[in-house]
Amino acid sequence: MKSADIRQAFLDFFASKGHEVVPSSPLIPANDPTLLFTNAGMVQFKDVFLGKDQRSYTRATSSQRCVRAGGKHNDLENVGYTARHHTFFEMLGNFSFGDYFKEDAIKFAWELLTSKEWLNLPVEKLMVTVYADDDEAFDIWHRQVGIPAEKIVRIGDNKGSRFASDNFWQMGDTGPCGPCTEIFYDHGEHIWGGPPGSPEEDGDRFIEIWNNVFMQFDRQPDGEMVPLPKPSVDTGMGLERISAIMQGVHSNYEIDLFQALLAAAANATGCQDTENKSLRVIADHIRSTSFLIIDGVLPSNEGRGYVLRRIIRRAVRHGHMLGAPVGFFHTLVPALVEQMGEAYPELSELSEHVQKVLRLEEEQFAKTLDKGMAILNATIETLESDTIPGETAFKLYDTYGFPLDLTADVARERDLKVDEAGFDVEMNKQREKARAAGNFGAHYGAGLAIDGETAFRGYDALENTGTVKALFKNGEAVVELLAGDEATLVLDETAFYAESGGQAGDTGFLTAKGVVFQVKDTTKEGKNHLHQGVLVEGRVGAGDMLTATVDAEKRQATALHHSATHLLHAALRTVLGSHVAQKGSLVTYDKLRFDFSHLEAIKPEELLQIETLVNRQIRANTPVTTRLMDIDAARETGAMALFGEKYDDEVRVLSMGINDFSVELCGGIHAARTGDIGLLKISSESGIAAGIRRIEAVVGQAALDFVGQQEQALKGIAAVLKGSTDNVGEKVDQLLSRNKALEKELEALKSKLASNAGSDLAGQAKDIKGIKVLAARLDGADVNALRTIMDQLKNKLGSALIMLAAENDGKVTLLAGVTKDLIKSAKAGDAVKACAEYVDGRGGGKPEMAQAGGQKPEGIADALAAFERWAESVA
Repeated sequence: MKSADIRQAFLDFFASKGHEVVPSSPLIPANDPTLLFTNAGMVQFKDVFLGKDQRSYTRATSSQRCVRAGGKHNDLENVGYTARHHTFFEMLGNFSFGDYFKEDAIKFAWELLTSKEWLNLPVEKLMVTVYADDDEAFDIWHRQVGIPAEKIVRIGDNKGSRFASDNFWQMGDTGPCGPCTEIFYDHGEHIWGGPPGSPEEDGDRFIEIWNNVFMQFDRQPDGEMVPLPKPSVDTGMGLERISAIMQGVHSNYEIDLFQALLAAAANATGCQDTENKSLRVIADHIRSTSFLIIDGVLPSNEGRGYVLRRIIRRAVRHGHMLGAPVGFFHTLVPALVEQMGEAYPELSELSEHVQKVLRLEEEQFAKTLDKGMAILNATIETLESDTIPGETAFKLYDTYGFPLDLTADVARERDLKVDEAGFDVEMNKQREKARAAGNFGAHYGAGLAIDGETAFRGYDALENTGTVKALFKNGEAVVELLAGDEATLVLDETAFYAESGGQAGDTGFLTAKGVVFQVKDTTKEGKNHLHQGVLVEGRVGAGDMLTATVDAEKRQATALHHSATHLLHAALRTVLGSHVAQKGSLVTYDKLRFDFSHLEAIKPEELLQIETLVNRQIRANTPVTTRLMDIDAARETGAMALFGEKYDDEVRVLSMGINDFSVELCGGIHAARTGDIGLLKISSESGIAAGIRRIEAVVGQAALDFVGQQEQALKGIAAVLKGSTDNVGEKVDQLLSRNKALEKELEALKSKLASNAGSDLAGQAKDIKGIKVLAARLDGADVNALRTIMDQLKNKLGSALIMLAAENDGKVTLLAGVTKDLIKSAKAGDAVKACAEYVDGRGGGKPEMAQAGGQKPEGIADALAAFERWAESVA
């Protein structure tokens, strides 16, 4: 069976057992601060296991794309050197959310693996493990499935502490976890290795192919195991591993999917040995890099972007070792699309974008790769030990973009080590920055403890009456607020919109007789709205009734900016391409800010096209419609999801513009018709990170104010130029032309003055041992003028040592000259080095002429005196 057929068979089997087939989630976990990347099939169901989320189904199955190349789960250093480690892999999984438990999970796995209708693996080739004290799982395997007791291995706490076991699974330091039972395949006696739990278990004979995790606990930061609301099942079977078994090969790199990628890599690099470890690295890395890019990650120097950059550069370095030409790596994308594009259509849709990102990163790295490798090789050749110094590793990282693990990769190939402690000492500030950017260790679910939820009434009203259900001061629950208290107040229902999806929270007032609470911001904790502000008057206690009144003017202005953001997003994708993905947004009453993925600055004509397209949709004045739909139906409509948002099973699908120009999932507040927006004006476009652009814009009255300010500025410029707004462009062109003519005239005058100055200065030269020595100050002369004077003085003086100094706007220029007959004994570079320190400067140049810049004009006299002393020493 081909890998694609095995993937489909797995999904079909569990669909026949009443499981909902759920698409793979992105590699960037939604709203989960504990994970760098999605590293297991259960990640998208984490809140379901915790009881914080409910789905319309209690059984699910998926083929989840996963990456393990950063953070706690990191297989990067082993990739290419072992038969089964990958940065990217697919995890086939089936899940039960309080439905079936151990018995059905075990029986399902066994049926799929061994029945003739499905995978038909030989029973005698399989054995299992269970957690040491999980007698229930043992009995199911032995008494119901019929596995001999000697083929069931109990694995205890073999990793140093309670519940630290190969057969007790947890995704992070906190969160859902529980005992598991694993299924192993025996490749045969001809391969070295022993069964799990034996001293030889690290061999390749017995390979784990399936892990059934019985989710029973929620591990807390202090290690406490809190029972989950409903015991559940999380299973995982690596597609690559089961494909190797089904295709009768031992290494994952021998399966059909990898053979195609290895063939493409061989063709691109010129290396035809498909067993070559470098080819394996390249074939693996094209998968992880491509899927990270389609999920919105771009190369950078921090966080997820840095991990992507590490993987790309590791692949490029291995290609370099094989003699591959610069720009080979991105050419493998079409081969990947051919293998995986049908299962993951987004890979096909964004193929060109992926290739562009990889090509640009590869070209950037190629510029420094040879220099970096030369330094590393030179260091290795002179090593007196088996360790590459940390200083060298840091220099390669800081100057040539070599990630530490890439240097370690080279060291490993030469049987060397890297002084990582020394690297850490050198890195310091950069290391702290990287740690801050990649700090994914926050406790999942931390926050204020508030029961129930706030009913939101703000879609239809700007005012409502609600009951106070909770009060907080400084993060602590209180029973009463007094006048002057800054606090957070929670109502059972509210018209106040809570900050979400980039839209700022509402402001306004909560009032009752003798009570005024000013709401300065509204945020959300779980499903509750937090009204944050200050009690201006009276006192408030739990159970009190308050009237919530939203600032209507700000709400309307915010709604207009939010609707415009949707139109802008659609216009960006229309003009720039479907690779554009939202990376963040801010919507307030006075502006909108939209961050998105794009590799280069937007051209002025493109910006105009985007703005024109949005305003065309605004003028069409189409209704802004909202439909409540279940999440799967919404996805089928093609509705886009906003960055960073988490959606319930029922979602709001927002459509606006001609022929549904924009269709997105959004729970925000919006205009009634596009025409209400009035006008959109883009105020700025800039880059904020590698591959991330930002547009700021204004709409409605804010846009009219912006246009008015621009018009006033234009009128002011026209008045200064003694023209009108109609001909101001022509007037500016005339002014620029006049300035250029004056600059040429000025240069000519400077040259003439320099010639005269050269004639005058020649007479000031001193004779030292038959050599003319001249040190002179010419304030106001620029570098070009000084060079012209220098050439004239050399011609006039014959054999000479010359130093010219000038001050311009507080900056110092020193220019040293040595005639050709003297450069064997005197170098101009030595002269500026001897003098530059007196003006707080530095410089260098050729033996016959050198230059230095400085910041200390008061030191010019000392510098010229130092030159004369130097001249006497070399004359």
